[in-house]
Amino acid sequence: MNTLEGKSIVVTGAGRGLGSAYAIHAARAGAAVVVNDVDVECAERTASSILEQGGRAVVSGHTVAVAEQAEAIIDLCVSEFGSIDGLVNNAGVNYEAISWQDDPAAVRELVEVNVLGVMYTGSAAARVMAERGGGSIVNIASGASLGQRKLATYAASKGAVASLTYSWALDMEEVGIRVNAVCPLARTRMILKSERSMRICPPEKTPDRIAPLVLFLLSDESQGITGQLVRCNGSQLHIVGQPYLKEPILERELWDVDSVRRAFDEVFSAHLEPYGLEKRVPPRLRKWVEPLRSA
Repeated sequence: MNTLEGKSIVVTGAGRGLGSAYAIHAARAGAAVVVNDVDVECAERTASSILEQGGRAVVSGHTVAVAEQAEAIIDLCVSEFGSIDGLVNNAGVNYEAISWQDDPAAVRELVEVNVLGVMYTGSAAARVMAERGGGSIVNIASGASLGQRKLATYAASKGAVASLTYSWALDMEEVGIRVNAVCPLARTRMILKSERSMRICPPEKTPDRIAPLVLFLLSDESQGITGQLVRCNGSQLHIVGQPYLKEPILERELWDVDSVRRAFDEVFSAHLEPYGLEKRVPPRLRKWVEPLRSA
């Protein structure tokens, strides 16, 4: 089904794994694709696969972490294919670390790629899309943004991507640009670095099973859908709820430490939220929950 026929798409981090799957599936759906990856050899392999299947592709070895190079990726799409209709902000890095032992240099590198790279490339694409009447941006976020052990820096970067998606959707709707984010779970090189992730992501959860969601969000079939965070692990597909102000909302003219303490002792302790992907119950809430379980 050529849902992207005639469209020009950029996929960052498309040399392997999920990015490669997005690029190859987009080409199969009729799109001309800029295959971007700092590992040019990997990007060329993805592009060769597209060309061998009769598709159109060009390789970019630019890094998204530098604003001028991110813009060059978008310029390449326009110069080669005449326009840009869609962007998949997939480039990213990840590593595990105990939070208080994290390396500042590694933190900076991750944030530059995972957060600034999305901002730079997305802004450059949006400038062109706005002039040409619209388009679709798909940011790759992660369920890790809900909190995951030993992945605090990565989780924070993907939380930033989620917030950016919501804000961009508000800003860009009036110029016809849809902005959504996908939280994928698939067996990739990134997953293979983590024993915990390997346990929750069996071999059958391949990147190819995530690609149809990305293709849908890039296509005109997704008109009217923007500002959404969508999770897919290959078999499950669902919308991730956005943060909200939880009831009850207490009011008084002036809060001091004692009145805040009473609010938590008398009201909020029963309403504390489980945290992290594992839904860990806060210690104070356990005092409320455990007597009910034993009753």
